[in-house]
Amino acid sequence: MSTATDPTWPYLEIHQSRTHEPSPYEYKLAATIEEVFTKEGHELADVVRGLNARQVHAPDGAAWTEDSFRAEMHRLGA
Repeated sequence: MSTATDPTWPYLEIHQSRTHEPSPYEYKLAATIEEVFTKEGHELADVVRGLNARQVHAPDGAAWTEDSFRAEMHRLGA
């Protein structure tokens, strides 16, 4: 039997590594990043530019920079 069809085979729950329900900020950030990926690109500069253009600010209220985006993704565990 293939492991893909074996119901006893361990599998990843979608949110098994989540420690808490995402905050409204985290939901908005994720949705906006997805929109930027879909419409503008996947490069870090594309994401930062897209977030700033949509006025989805960094947690401190400032415009995103590549460094602040990296730091926030690290803080969020992404």
